[in-house]
Amino acid sequence: MRAFVFTNPALTSQAGRFVWLAINTERAENAPFLKRYPVPALPTFFIVDPSNQAAVLRWVGGATVPQMEKILADGESSVSRGRLAGRTPASRLADHTLARADSLYGAGQDSAAAVAFTEAIRRAPAGWPHYSRAVESLLFALDRTGDGRREAEVARDAFPRVRRTASAANVASSGLEAALGLPDSAGGRAALVTVLERDSRAIVSDRSVSMAADDRSGVYIALLDARKDAHDSTGASRVAAEWASFLEGEAAKAKTPDARMVFDSHRLAAYLELDHAERAIPMLEQSERDAPDDYNPPARLAVAYRALKRWNDALAASDRALARAYGPRKLGMYQVRCDIYLGLRDTTGARKTLESALSEAEALPPGQRSERTIEGLRHRIGTLR
Repeated sequence: MRAFVFTNPALTSQAGRFVWLAINTERAENAPFLKRYPVPALPTFFIVDPSNQAAVLRWVGGATVPQMEKILADGESSVSRGRLAGRTPASRLADHTLARADSLYGAGQDSAAAVAFTEAIRRAPAGWPHYSRAVESLLFALDRTGDGRREAEVARDAFPRVRRTASAANVASSGLEAALGLPDSAGGRAALVTVLERDSRAIVSDRSVSMAADDRSGVYIALLDARKDAHDSTGASRVAAEWASFLEGEAAKAKTPDARMVFDSHRLAAYLELDHAERAIPMLEQSERDAPDDYNPPARLAVAYRALKRWNDALAASDRALARAYGPRKLGMYQVRCDIYLGLRDTTGARKTLESALSEAEALPPGQRSERTIEGLRHRIGTLR
């Protein structure tokens, strides 16, 4: 978003409409913010009513410039109570229901928000301008509540309507991942997977629809998971190769190091799928030179070197990453470091690494502390005794 959206001149006109604030969720001093405004994934955007600090709108994930402009307009309208200005009674009713859904969603009440988003969509007339945003928010709320079947069905039904919009990628990929997450014995699972895989394939094949490159990349991930689910190793390799080629093309078009580095994480994942982690090394080394204070390049190098069984290089990269990192993000780095020690057959080093991770996880303040992560670390330490 920083590299491709917020630097776009088209957003210049938005500068004075809001008080802008960026929150680093890894910093301990920002934990109270996380308690009040749930951040289920990065990036997450909130529009906050200054009169009561309520989040009147939450958007999870990236957005194109036109999507961001609509999000900002909707948020401003909610704060000014302008939603009821719809032209028809049906529009006004749908807008009113959407405002309630947005408020619940902003407060992290995903189950109640899902009900309200569903009702807003049901009440909406043809051509309702908020349809795509409401559907994407509904899909994420359903994902958070674990209702995979409903998520897949909503995506299946919504895709034809959003097919030519920037929302198509997220609708298709989230629906496909939800369908894949259903038990094999679930009735209708195969049909849902077939339809949503077809829709996802249509998105990556059609470059005429303008959408964020990382959203299209996410569709490749879902397609890869679908081929694995089908036990189609040849098809999975084909998708991974297409994915890597797409990402390399997007990175080559980047005009700044920051824009190029946007694709590092997915490129590494694609190379790992192809069992060619060595292809990630030059790119990540360049990123570390371009961003010497950023923990991400060395953290990713540690993962690549681990895959190549270059254990000492992996430890050195891990050292650099941990020296620059802070907050919850360090916990994943400790897990990678544990794997490196196990590769070196150093069980003592692996256990000490996880004990350090556990100590840091337990010391995190409310808002950053995750009991699930703590339990996972304790379990893994137990397996190393």
